[in-house]
Amino acid sequence: MNQPILIVGGGPAGLSAAHALARIGQRSVLVDKADRLGGAPILSGYAKLVPSGEWARDAIGGMVQRVERDSLVEVRTGTTVTGFSGGPGGFTASLSGGASVNAAAAILATGFTHFDSLNKPEWGFGTFPDVVTTTQVEQMISSGKGVRCPSDGRKPQRVAILLCVGSRDRQIGREWCSKICCTVSANLAMEIREELPDCHVYIYYMDIRTFGLYETKYYWRSQEEFKIKYIKARIAEVTSDGEKLIVKGEDTLVKRPVTIPFDLVVHAIGMDPNVDNRGIAATFGVALEPHGYIARGNTYGNLAETSRPGVFVAGAATGPETIDDSIGQGHAAAMAALGLVTASRASA
Repeated sequence: MNQPILIVGGGPAGLSAAHALARIGQRSVLVDKADRLGGAPILSGYAKLVPSGEWARDAIGGMVQRVERDSLVEVRTGTTVTGFSGGPGGFTASLSGGASVNAAAAILATGFTHFDSLNKPEWGFGTFPDVVTTTQVEQMISSGKGVRCPSDGRKPQRVAILLCVGSRDRQIGREWCSKICCTVSANLAMEIREELPDCHVYIYYMDIRTFGLYETKYYWRSQEEFKIKYIKARIAEVTSDGEKLIVKGEDTLVKRPVTIPFDLVVHAIGMDPNVDNRGIAATFGVALEPHGYIARGNTYGNLAETSRPGVFVAGAATGPETIDDSIGQGHAAAMAALGLVTASRASA
């Protein structure tokens, strides 16, 4: 009995799980619906990662190469799991294209979906071309072309970053904090200032949540070294006067209206549950938590458990998560799955 472990999702968590298993001689089959591995950092063209400062194409790209070169990892891209039956130590997964895989266990590392700013129309996305998302700014930076106004290609002289777009917003059914947006936005603000030292960058926020050790490196450094301006505000709308974008709102510290013109407005978009989660849950027979992420089992018993024995979960599939923590959870899920496989072999 030497069945592989099925890993669904080739982002940071899935790559980490596959590598951890290979290092101890355990085979795995890594399935991803995209045509290449890497998950959001690669497919969405992220720039420099928090907190390492490494380029995504190098850091995550290196993880991809390591897995693709490993003979113990069978990679199947452009593939989805259409059926999943059996029990721990003896599952059968049906794959798109008519193939099937026998697996001892499964790890769901299926990630998240970026919030679609079209669901927040009053803040200008989809109406004004110079209202963009943090992901689009990441792509501008990683492409090497620099941060520019999409409407005419000019260098912006004043940029606004609006936090919590698609997070902490009951009106649109997004009650959760997306955990990484504050830190990513502070990092992007500094990158903009590095490229465009004459550009003024403002961050509009409800609260700043650069949690843990990120406070000094991002929140305070962005203000003290890069002169990023923070405005605690409730945004009403983003409009245009024909030349500039106008951000209207209330400064909630001094309780007065604030209206400032900008060349570029950036939505710090949150993390939504993977749009495929209902289908994934139905296929694998696992539960979802109330917001639509894959529900974890008993964290204090086994961090990676789901509601179905033999099926484990890691990374942003369970909720908003950092890349580094997703990598750690992928490793943890691999060890949990290996423990099940070892027990199954011992009883065989």
